Amino acid sequence: MSQSTTMTIRLDPELKARLDKLSAATHRSKSFLAAEAVREFIELNEWQIAEIKTAIKEADAGDFASEQEVRAVFNKWGINGD
Repeated sequence: MSQSTTMTIRLDPELKARLDKLSAATHRSKSFLAAEAVREFIELNEWQIAEIKTAIKEADAGDFASEQEVRAVFNKWGINGD
């Protein structure tokens, strides 16, 4: 079994009630659901930060889309870029 640690969080009553309801519906503990929510939140934010850092490096290196490439994307989606 993997190690875990305890953390206390405060939830507003409405959110706590929703968590209780979800726990009952999924037959999962509130602790499991909260840990999964935190894990997913962290993974998403880590991904976003990594993508932003990559984009900043590309921008700093002058690696931008050309006007022609931008227009091609706009045209693909039926957007008038003018």
